[in-house]
Amino acid sequence: MNDFIAARSQMALSLGFHIIYSCIGMVMPVFMAISHYKYLKTQNPVYKNITQAWSKGVAIFFATGAVSGTMLSFELGLLWPEFMKHAGPIFGMPFSLEGVAFFIEAIALGFFLYGWNRFNKWFHWCTGIVVGISGITSGILVTAANAWMNSPSGFDYINGQYLNVDPIKAMFNPGWFPEALHMTIAAFSATGFAVAGIHALMIYRKRNVEFHTRAFKIAIAFAAVAAILQPLSGDISAKSAGKHQPTKLAAMEALFHTQQYAPLVIGGIPDTAAKKVYYGIEIPGLLSFLENDNFKQEVKGLDSIPKKDQPPIAITHYAFQIMVGTGVAMMLVGVLYFIALWKKRKWLFKGWFLKLFIIATPFGFIALEAGWTVTEVGRQPWIIQGIMRTSEAITPMPGIQYSFYLFSFVYFTLSLAVIFLLSRQIKMVPQLYNK
Repeated sequence: MNDFIAARSQMALSLGFHIIYSCIGMVMPVFMAISHYKYLKTQNPVYKNITQAWSKGVAIFFATGAVSGTMLSFELGLLWPEFMKHAGPIFGMPFSLEGVAFFIEAIALGFFLYGWNRFNKWFHWCTGIVVGISGITSGILVTAANAWMNSPSGFDYINGQYLNVDPIKAMFNPGWFPEALHMTIAAFSATGFAVAGIHALMIYRKRNVEFHTRAFKIAIAFAAVAAILQPLSGDISAKSAGKHQPTKLAAMEALFHTQQYAPLVIGGIPDTAAKKVYYGIEIPGLLSFLENDNFKQEVKGLDSIPKKDQPPIAITHYAFQIMVGTGVAMMLVGVLYFIALWKKRKWLFKGWFLKLFIIATPFGFIALEAGWTVTEVGRQPWIIQGIMRTSEAITPMPGIQYSFYLFSFVYFTLSLAVIFLLSRQIKMVPQLYNK
């Protein structure tokens, strides 16, 4: 493994773990606040028990998210010093503001965890709201920084120099809203389905049914709505990619040839040598329509891009298909839940119905990882789209592969610790909250 591959692998590993921790950290405080509100309004102790159980999960993921996020911030400087040298002054503002949001979140979480029976009940609830708002804000700010890498703005690039820097324009770059919207909805969908699936499993096993049923309803309500809205945000993101990153869009669809009535390809195996997609299902004109709201509009294919500027096509295409496939599956399960809620309430207590949510537990995070792969791999070979190549940003220091091995060990150890703590928390529900 050479240093370039090791550095990219380490960054991919770090982002792959952190995105899960951060998304759960964004969404779980919202669930916690909803449950807490229900307790304050109804005085039903089950909601208090759910709130306290979820708050422990929030604390676990806040700690792990803080660790993985801190490691990532160091990696940016250690692995990609040339990138930070030029990009830091331009897109540093969202990172700085994210630090402020994180600081506020940490204080509010401390107040919430240790504020039971110490603060006014509504002030205590508000501290939980602040945790949720600051967590979502942190996610949006970090996504804005990543969006800048995909659609750089806020500076003039003249003769290799970055001039006339405008940090505000850089933060609110053309890609920040589509990416932030898509990422936030994805976080709610992924976390909601994961939480709902765990509670569905407990209901299926007939353990603390009332506790898990009420918790399931809160989680799946957010998850189902998010899953149904996700295709709309995906359409906005695809249009943004078509405008600012046409190469990425072509790789996502494995569109080898520029053409009118460009088809949308479902599945398929791309053959880069033959410039064909085998076994895919083509829907004529749909890609043109999705990008331009016009079936006959021309869409740029990979043949319009120099080969040295093309991303890994197969990886980008497969990741995109996985993201869309799991997203559609979650959307269908979400629709089925609302049908059951409005028309077929008997389904809610059926074993087959609960199994759907148990099976769907990991779908959101699979889609999340696949979507992040599309975002990062689809931008290659650029670290700043059209400005700086990834190979130009890497550190000259040797031995990066050893750092990769060390960080891999740290992340897998951290994940095992999280799994152990969450498993123990779930098993202790009957003892702690069955009152």
